[in-house]
Amino acid sequence: MNLLEVKNIKKSFDDLEVLKDISMSVAESEVISILGPSGSGKSTFLRCMTMLEKIDGGSMEYCGKEAVNSDSGVPVYADRTTLKEIQSYYGLVFQNFNLFPHYSVLKNIADAPIHVQKRDKDEVYAEAKELLRKMNLEDKGDYCPYQLSGGQQQRVAIARALALKPKMLFFDEPTSALDPELTAEILKVLKELAAEKMTMVIVTHEIGFARSVSDRVIFMDGGVIVEEGKPEDVIDNPKTDRAKAFLKKMQEM
Repeated sequence: MNLLEVKNIKKSFDDLEVLKDISMSVAESEVISILGPSGSGKSTFLRCMTMLEKIDGGSMEYCGKEAVNSDSGVPVYADRTTLKEIQSYYGLVFQNFNLFPHYSVLKNIADAPIHVQKRDKDEVYAEAKELLRKMNLEDKGDYCPYQLSGGQQQRVAIARALALKPKMLFFDEPTSALDPELTAEILKVLKELAAEKMTMVIVTHEIGFARSVSDRVIFMDGGVIVEEGKPEDVIDNPKTDRAKAFLKKMQEM
């Protein structure tokens, strides 16, 4: 079953065409890594899929529910109730954590399930503590975000996304703000989630990680998908000169 169907997505900022007729599907339990140079459109693509940006053309469908279509020639989004339901299907982890600085770690995780999903407070806090244990942060529940390292804050952000029980998770460069040691912490968590069959779409520059964890790798450049396939095909045996040049440069860094 495909959790997400994206067809013929287009997006421009003024006269700059950032996404050019992109289509992609995401199957249940699939891990997809999106690679590409800066300015290739990969983060904009993720923001369109999570509806942080409105598309200029194309369609998107989550779990069989239509989020937007362009049958009339212009994009028409679903009604607010449908969009709210669709948005509950996925979670998004940003590169800069986006934690509430005045909340404790536990409250950061528990706040949305209690106030947005209207779930039982005691149940939510029990699950939040279990998520912290899973993230190896069980002793940090009463801390504020500023008291944590960058890697710890990112693990809290992942726990916060998981607390909403999404069907899939999106990650926008989850390690770009971290040093190599902290990056290893986050990649370990993502590998564990992949082993648990969590559906994930990950915009990343970590080539080795993408190779080891992904079911499928997408290489973007110039607002289009240049190559798509298994990691051993796209990363180890790219077909296009553009992908070969980018991957060679990244692996030499």
